[in-house]
Amino acid sequence: MTVINLPVEANNPFFKAYSTPHQTIPFNEIKIEHYFPAFEEAMKVQRKEVDELINNQEAPTFENTILKLEYAGELMSKVSGAFYNMLSSETSDELQAIAEKLSPLLSEHSNAIRLNEKLFARVKAVYDDRANLKLSVEQSMLLKETYDGFANHGANLSDADKAIYKELSKELSLLTLQYGQNVLKETNKYSLLISDKQQLAGLPADEMEMLAENAKKAGKEGWMLNLKTTTLVPFMKYADNRDLRQELYMANVTRCMVGGEFDNREIVKKIVNLRLKVANLLGYKCYADYALIHRMAENKENVYDLLDKLRIAYKPAAEKEYEAVQAYADKKGANFKLQPWDWSYYSEKLKDEKYAVNDEMLRPYFELERVKKAVFGLATRLYGLHFTKNVTIPVYHNEVEAFDVTDSNGKFVAVLYTDFHPRDSKRSGAWMSEFRGQWIENGIDYRPHITIVMNFTRPTATKPALLTFDEVTTLLHEFGHALHGMLTKCNYESLSGTNVYRDFVELPSQIMENWATEKEFLDGFAVHYQTGEKIPAELIQKIKASENYNVAYFCLRQLSFGYLDMAWHTIEKPYEDDVIAYEKQAMASTQILPSVANTGMSPTFSHIFNGGYSAGYYSYKWAEVLDADAFSVFSKQGIFDKNTADSFRENILEKGGTEHPMTLYKRFRGQAPTIDALLKRNGINK
Repeated sequence: MTVINLPVEANNPFFKAYSTPHQTIPFNEIKIEHYFPAFEEAMKVQRKEVDELINNQEAPTFENTILKLEYAGELMSKVSGAFYNMLSSETSDELQAIAEKLSPLLSEHSNAIRLNEKLFARVKAVYDDRANLKLSVEQSMLLKETYDGFANHGANLSDADKAIYKELSKELSLLTLQYGQNVLKETNKYSLLISDKQQLAGLPADEMEMLAENAKKAGKEGWMLNLKTTTLVPFMKYADNRDLRQELYMANVTRCMVGGEFDNREIVKKIVNLRLKVANLLGYKCYADYALIHRMAENKENVYDLLDKLRIAYKPAAEKEYEAVQAYADKKGANFKLQPWDWSYYSEKLKDEKYAVNDEMLRPYFELERVKKAVFGLATRLYGLHFTKNVTIPVYHNEVEAFDVTDSNGKFVAVLYTDFHPRDSKRSGAWMSEFRGQWIENGIDYRPHITIVMNFTRPTATKPALLTFDEVTTLLHEFGHALHGMLTKCNYESLSGTNVYRDFVELPSQIMENWATEKEFLDGFAVHYQTGEKIPAELIQKIKASENYNVAYFCLRQLSFGYLDMAWHTIEKPYEDDVIAYEKQAMASTQILPSVANTGMSPTFSHIFNGGYSAGYYSYKWAEVLDADAFSVFSKQGIFDKNTADSFRENILEKGGTEHPMTLYKRFRGQAPTIDALLKRNGINK
């Protein structure tokens, strides 16, 4: 680890070596006022490190240039790891103000490094001599990624174009930040107090109790609706009141697009147009051409090829699924064409009738603590990992837990933080991140500090946290990302863990979801939280039988998001027209439910506008093809087969981005993936 001489500021924890277990972040010591000075110092230190590299009179080598650059910025990583995770998981107006202030400064700082001619000259000299350097596979990848990192960020541009690039990237960083903050604020702004219990007929007791607690927290009497997933999803499934379903649906799909300070429609246009300018400046026709170079898909033609193949395969089945739900609604006296706010309600009732299984039947068997232990136990069985809660590790919120992760020999592997429940200070959704990555320096293996963050159903005054089946699969999904982050064995942090191509990163997460419907796995933990009764075998059979219920509809829905993402990022001239009209045109070929006027997704599509998935949302379907193909090996050999797990660990989870993902995948699978396993799993090809 590089020794850095920092100013002595006793009150700023970032300027000291952490004395916590495993050098974890001392959240109990960090205050909001510590962040900005720490970033300022981190930028100063990194500039000094780069200057020393540039001023080295020796000829550029892999060691004195590429490695020096890789290890520079340690303090920046330390501060960023804390700050940006807090911005997502435990934000505040003060943190958001700091983020806005920092955004142009960090953009300028990054550009000062990426666009430094002397620095790039040294990098290029090493890169041009790569054939003579006798580098290892991992060293070669680091060299390539380092060179491409400069070239793809304007290092080959003229001075005039570099100045333009700097301004574009600075403006983009501010706009994406503002976009995300608008989504969070608009989501938190909405609430609807219901005082008449009859209006909430159909809602399960658990949901009613949660809504009552929402109201109580707000100092009100009654039941408080909001747009958080834990309220919205069950409400749309179970509420008999169609008018209220429509009201909540419309509130959700008109966020950030009805005027006012949080409207994102103009920001959407500015972001995609700025991305187009960046791509054009770097010599590409559209942003997707630029972004897809470092993806398994490689180009937009291959992305559309996958989206189109899946749409053609699944759309006939999706249309039949819609007809079946419509016929069921008609039989129940609906007398109207199903609208989006009707779909979850009637499809859930039809599912219940066909398979006699629903979330409320399953919830009692999925108590959060038992599910968590089961997911940990799955990692024990597959990979020999053990999880021990460590109460001496500081956490950023009293609901967060920290675990020491060790291998079968008791050797320390990683720290894992878990944060399960929604708060106003937490953005929606579920994600994995890291407070510290993994790397090896001077023979020391610096192990990672990983976090998984959810928005799961809270415990109530009378019940523990009981998960829906979807929440169980979400936990498995994010835990798959965590395994990718924890099990990594790489020399360089920039290549370790989840630092892989965007359309490969979802393979380790999505493959874990397969265990959710396996009887052998469920039998090991799913017991009724009150009676201790093991989940009945017939209930597991129903889960398995219903696994592909409306699977084609959900596939088309995911494809629609992929088409929308690609539509925004394949424009070849600036877009100045109506955002929602363009969106509806982009998604038209996947439309199953009626399109509702004056509703949209783009103003709240955080994945692509401030979440790193621009020209990459197709990755979920790409990785689903991979995960179905990969899990077919487990299915054939046994879902707990140690040899298969060892191969997946050694060839996928440990390797990070040290080799091309297709090379890694073929080494595990023995062949390139096809969509056949996915079509078979989903029942599209019998």
